[in-house]
Amino acid sequence: MTDVFSRSEALPADSTLNPFCDVMVPMRDGVRLATDVYFPAGYRAGIDAPLPTILERTPYGKSDISRSEIHHGEPPANRADVARYFAARGYAVVLQDCRGRYNSEGTFTKYIAEGPDGFDTIEWITQQRWSNGKVGTMGLSYAAHTQLAAACLNPPGLACMVLDSGGFANGYRCGIRQGGAFELKQATWAFNRAKNSTTAAENPLVAAALNASDLRQWFARMPWRPGHSPLATVPEYERYLFEQWTHDVFDEYWKQPGIYAEGYYDTMTRVPTVLMSSWYDAYVRSTLDNFAALSGTPGAPAYLIMGPWLHGDRNVSYSGDVEFGPDAVIEGQIAKDWLAFRADWFDRWLQPNGASNGAGDAIARIFVMGGGSGARNPQGRMEHGGRWVKSAQWPLPGTRLTPFYLAGDGSLSASNDTLQAAPAATSYSFDPSNPVPTIGGALTSGAPVFEGGAFDQREDARFFGTRHMGMPLSARSDVLVFQTDPLEEDVAVIGPIVVKLWISSDAPDTDFTAKLIDVYPPNADYPHGYAMNLTDGIFRCRFHESWTEPRALEEGRVYAIEIEPFATANLFRRGHRIRLDISSSNFPHFDVNPNSGEAPALARTPRVAVNRVHFGAGQASHVVLPLVPVASLEAMQASPADSRKTG
Repeated sequence: MTDVFSRSEALPADSTLNPFCDVMVPMRDGVRLATDVYFPAGYRAGIDAPLPTILERTPYGKSDISRSEIHHGEPPANRADVARYFAARGYAVVLQDCRGRYNSEGTFTKYIAEGPDGFDTIEWITQQRWSNGKVGTMGLSYAAHTQLAAACLNPPGLACMVLDSGGFANGYRCGIRQGGAFELKQATWAFNRAKNSTTAAENPLVAAALNASDLRQWFARMPWRPGHSPLATVPEYERYLFEQWTHDVFDEYWKQPGIYAEGYYDTMTRVPTVLMSSWYDAYVRSTLDNFAALSGTPGAPAYLIMGPWLHGDRNVSYSGDVEFGPDAVIEGQIAKDWLAFRADWFDRWLQPNGASNGAGDAIARIFVMGGGSGARNPQGRMEHGGRWVKSAQWPLPGTRLTPFYLAGDGSLSASNDTLQAAPAATSYSFDPSNPVPTIGGALTSGAPVFEGGAFDQREDARFFGTRHMGMPLSARSDVLVFQTDPLEEDVAVIGPIVVKLWISSDAPDTDFTAKLIDVYPPNADYPHGYAMNLTDGIFRCRFHESWTEPRALEEGRVYAIEIEPFATANLFRRGHRIRLDISSSNFPHFDVNPNSGEAPALARTPRVAVNRVHFGAGQASHVVLPLVPVASLEAMQASPADSRKTG
């Protein structure tokens, strides 16, 4: 590789012009990626001391506005301004357009090139005369994916990372697919990014075709066909989307470094890493899996932050229609602001005197939702509240995994009486032409079709596929509702969730979904109560034996399956109910199973399935909830002063 990074590609010594824009950095296959490099004012490469480097690789435009770079209520900053902030603190800052995006050469194939390209870019940096050989990486979402993809290949210069709401542990299990189903945010993302693709920029007819397409109408005509989709005019985007969609078996496709850090944990060089996500982010599982894998290495700590926000909205105190209170943001709680947090982190691990800058030990900072009044605030949001807690571990100490059993009468109880009850089942019909509409959840990139967050589980015009405005989803005949009696005391559910069902169907394949809900009792603002979604998951039954060898269901045979909704952290107040909804669709969050045994991506003969959930002896369907003693939360509660010590 050394000959690829020739000195002819190095930046000139004169840095009075800042930055050096569109330096074309060659990759191992000769494709060149457009790269901007920022220095401290007056820095002289080759004369002044070499600098540590901060790198961000993005598909969103290296000099464009970053919607998440919001600080102290100011408008979003562009990446160039963020780069200048860090350069002023003594860093070289490198911003790069991903392959096939904006000014970079090559063809864009989502995620797959980021491991080798990231490695080659870090290698190029370390060979420059202005580099001291130490590189820290940062970035949100896709720019977090690019970091972990490169880290899987162990670039020698990588010294630390800040993974903000991304970094694939296993794209087959979270972020691209989940429980065997396909996450349709990949379709909305592909369409929205195709609009600013190189193809659309160079061909006005392509741009016009994309702008004239109504994506909501296209979602009403799923599944799409290759060559006959809203992406047909941008073949490289359509191609990669259908590769993800049609690869429904866990095979070698899913073991590439850009989407499968799990396969590289054992060989990955550990570096200090911040991992941040939020309970309504699409990367909860990836973040927590990465934290578990990267924790426990002396000298290379992992640091976890989990807020209550939507994807990247770290300074927004609400999600969907639910308000979590003024303390639910980064600023003033975890750090002065997100810029200062990252600066302190990089100072600690990249600067020569970093060990003495006061940064604390790696711990978990977790926002536990709940505890609010339940009233409607002046902005029209339900006040759910919450608080930050700190812990030396995740899951939290004292966590007790407790099964709550489903019963045919709709009850949900920690009592094990169900284990002795006679076997029984509840049936419902699942029609793929009338799927249960997605009302919030751990979603991102869904515009203009769907949005994530916490909402009362009632249909309204904001949500794609709703047909009966104002009606609760619990009124649907294909939604089974199981709930506790009103709680006699507060209950804290904090950690991973597992739903174990015994099911049967008359179809060769079908899906089962699960949704955990905090049910508020009626009040003056919400006379029907408020059913707030916390987390949800799905399981495609053709994978009842394994993810690698799908098998058809036998009609009438009972199978044990597990649905793994994302982890959550919520305080269910006294008088509330814990509710679990079971159904067979959650669209457009996930693609819809046709029940015919066909792969959903290309199905043409959907059919109605009669699905059953079983209860009683030997078939005791249940949800395992991670209960944490409420009293212990007081001891773990984090103050802003405590949090700032860990920057």
